Amino acid sequence: QVQLVESGGGLVQPGGSLRLSCAASGSILSINDMGWHRQAPGKQREMVAQITSGGNPNYADSVKDRFTISRDNAKNTVYLQMNSLKPEDTAVYYCKGSIRSRIYRGGRDYWGQGTQVTVTS
Repeated sequence: QVQLVESGGGLVQPGGSLRLSCAASGSILSINDMGWHRQAPGKQREMVAQITSGGNPNYADSVKDRFTISRDNAKNTVYLQMNSLKPEDTAVYYCKGSIRSRIYRGGRDYWGQGTQVTVTS
C-alpha cells in the first residue's frame, strides 16, 4: 500500500507565500516523476508543476517565476513553494507520484487527498 499525504495549505492574502509538502510512504520500490495539480471550483484539474527523479522541473505558464517545485528523494517528499500568490491560485492542490511498489511493480500513479489553498484579502 502506498500513501501520499499533503500538508501546508491554508488561507493567505494576495502577494503572500505558502509551502506545500507531500510525503510518500508504504511499500515503495522507486519513485519516478512527482508533481502538483490543482482543481478550482467548477474547473478541471490542471497540472501546476512536476519534477523528475533527477530534479528537472516543469511548470504551468500561469505559475512560472512564482512557484518552485523541489524534492527530497531520501525522504520521498516533494515540495511546492508558492510565492506572490494570487486569488486565481485558490484551489485544492493534489500531489501526484508515479511510483513502483511491491504490489504494482510496473508502476502506477498515486494521488494525495488534497489540501486547500485559499488566496483572499
